[in-house]
Amino acid sequence: MAWLKCRFRSNVLDIDTSLQAIIPEHQRGPWPTLYLLHGLADDDAAWCRYSSIERYANERGLAVIMPSCGRSFYCNMVYGPRWFDFLTSELPSVAGRLFPLSDKREGNFVAGLSMGGYGAFKWALREPHRFAAAASLSGSLDIAAMTERADPPPDAQLIFGGQSPKGSDDDLLTLVKQFSAAPDTVPKLYQWCGTEDFLYQPNQDFLSAARAAGVGVDYSEGPGDHQWRYWDAQIARVIDWLPL
Repeated sequence: MAWLKCRFRSNVLDIDTSLQAIIPEHQRGPWPTLYLLHGLADDDAAWCRYSSIERYANERGLAVIMPSCGRSFYCNMVYGPRWFDFLTSELPSVAGRLFPLSDKREGNFVAGLSMGGYGAFKWALREPHRFAAAASLSGSLDIAAMTERADPPPDAQLIFGGQSPKGSDDDLLTLVKQFSAAPDTVPKLYQWCGTEDFLYQPNQDFLSAARAAGVGVDYSEGPGDHQWRYWDAQIARVIDWLPL
């Protein structure tokens, strides 16, 4: 596998930004592709620094695209750049020009941890035609509850302008309910959270909303909190679970 670091100019963000990619250098494309999203305190290098994602991807001939998206929660910010537009429109276009990636639904997947788990599920639920599967590891899956608590993170003001995203296209609990009439159109969903994780309850709330809508979720949990030791083990399982 080749591990590549790319810097490029984003027209959507109007800044220079970056992505990192793991590429099957000895296989012809187009390659099945996993978009892998980082957490709140991380960047595009985090998955390669703290997990064995390169080894796991190599075993399956999988290309992995890891963008840097700041502390945006993968949203179009009220006071900041349009990160969701960058993620869903510009990033696939840029990555597709750089590498021979699959352009088929069955060859595209998205996953992430914490903030990235939220971003992965949001992208999959807002553009279900794009992905065959999506995975969230310790995802921050109830963003409305996060912004409405007594001590919301300071990023929430910049992202949402002091308003709750409840009921909007940024609210996963609202998004998943919209599939109640056609639950089979949702990509396959994989969800994991540690039972000692501070995001355990938001994961239960999303799972309940998905089940109420008839949307299937391959859910598992186990002892663990918010640490890379668990995400490394789980991303290996996600890659084995992907319908490659």
